[in-house]
Amino acid sequence: MADERPTGKWLVTLSVMIPTLLEILDTSIANVALGHIQGSLSAGQDEVTWVLTSYLVANAVVIPMSGWLSRVMGRKNYLMASVTVFTVASMLCGLARSLEALVFFRIVQGLGGGGLQPMSQAILLETFPPNQRGLAMAIFAMGAVLGPILGPLLGGYITDNYSWIWIFYINVPLGIVALMMCWAFIFDPPYLQRRESGEKVDFMGLALLSVGLGCLQVVLDKGQGDDWFASSHIVLMSFVAAVCLLTLVWWELRHPNPIVDLRIFRQRNFAAGNVVMFFGFFAFFGSIVLLPMFLQNLMGYTSYLAGLVLGPSGAIMLLILPVVGKLTERVDARLLLCFGLTVSGLSLVFMSRFTLQIDIGTAILGRNIQAVGIAFFFVPLSFLTMSSLSRASMNNASALFSLLRNLGGSFGTAFVTTLLARRAQIHQHHLVEHLTPYDPAFTQARDALRHYMGLDPIEAAGLIYRAMQQQAGYMAYVDVFHVQAMLFFGLAVFMWILRRPDHGGHMPEGVH
Repeated sequence: MADERPTGKWLVTLSVMIPTLLEILDTSIANVALGHIQGSLSAGQDEVTWVLTSYLVANAVVIPMSGWLSRVMGRKNYLMASVTVFTVASMLCGLARSLEALVFFRIVQGLGGGGLQPMSQAILLETFPPNQRGLAMAIFAMGAVLGPILGPLLGGYITDNYSWIWIFYINVPLGIVALMMCWAFIFDPPYLQRRESGEKVDFMGLALLSVGLGCLQVVLDKGQGDDWFASSHIVLMSFVAAVCLLTLVWWELRHPNPIVDLRIFRQRNFAAGNVVMFFGFFAFFGSIVLLPMFLQNLMGYTSYLAGLVLGPSGAIMLLILPVVGKLTERVDARLLLCFGLTVSGLSLVFMSRFTLQIDIGTAILGRNIQAVGIAFFFVPLSFLTMSSLSRASMNNASALFSLLRNLGGSFGTAFVTTLLARRAQIHQHHLVEHLTPYDPAFTQARDALRHYMGLDPIEAAGLIYRAMQQQAGYMAYVDVFHVQAMLFFGLAVFMWILRRPDHGGHMPEGVH
């Protein structure tokens, strides 16, 4: 049963959320430190990005198999092992004095941290009573949603004021505290099935999962930089990922003891909820990347100032998320979800109306509107998706839910950067047609620059060309904001396929 003691569930919550927040922060905290790491370790621009890619690949491989690992080892043992590996690897990342060593320890760190998100979500869902699952997901969302926002801001502050090694060292004392709390307050429930000693391990599923997701994550992370399918190794990686993942689905549906139990997708709310989660985080993460790029590339903001634009939205979500969690106990969660998706879409419509003359307050306002929408998106969706699952299936379900959420973010980031580059090329192609001596507007602008600024014709034309590039970039951002907004509006219609859960029912024991 859920822990009914007044303090019990909050101690469990704190025990699992500390390591979870650390793990989520580490997916983005190193982004802003790459330049410092590159100089410190004498690495190339392409080489140093493996500091990020290696962690994401290891994470992607471990997340879906975390349910199986918890069954093999026992959930408490697996959780403590994950925290231990993550903490030790964090210390070794700070001690690394070569890029090869740092990338290796980042892989180890990702393998240790990959299971923390799904296990924490499963534990929270079981610890809180069924009618408080929305509140449990609100608490989990504080880490899942705030981590990507706070990571770059915290990483930039630490790197600028101390050293990049401290973005890893800060995990060590907090990891030790988390390990002690997990040992003291986390216990395996009696209904959690353990793997029988004679049960065969699904080695084929393990291999297909590891290779397929590993190749897919590399493709998503490196695709835009390598011009996607113009690169032979991206084509090869994509082919291997597709073959492995398609074979994995066929294999796992037929295996008696699969690494990842895909049969759970037969449950309507779980299947539909994962679709909404994937495309919702597709649009959400894309916009998280998009706004700072707009501010830095077109308006000249520093990384720290761009981070400050995102900062207030984190505080807003901290205030709203618990309220949304409580609302799920009284209001149809589908109404809350529809509201969140609609507001998220409207926030991107608002951002699409940005000009190159906006002040920082306007940028913050757009991000804050989106923060309200995301708070009303994540919590009701998690509640609806997990509402009718059994306790026994919660570990596997949380692993798949976390995987789809992370993949949605990875696909969204790759989509945004690619579409942005393509649309900028298209707009530049059309605008450059007007930069000819036969265009009156161009010749007037060039002559004005020559007259008032004392520039020669070539310098004046170059200045106009750079302004044209900036305008093409601005038009590309507007296009992408619109596409992301339309995706949220589409999800606001699709999500009504979800069934309304029973607010007062008991959590089922059997598989539905």
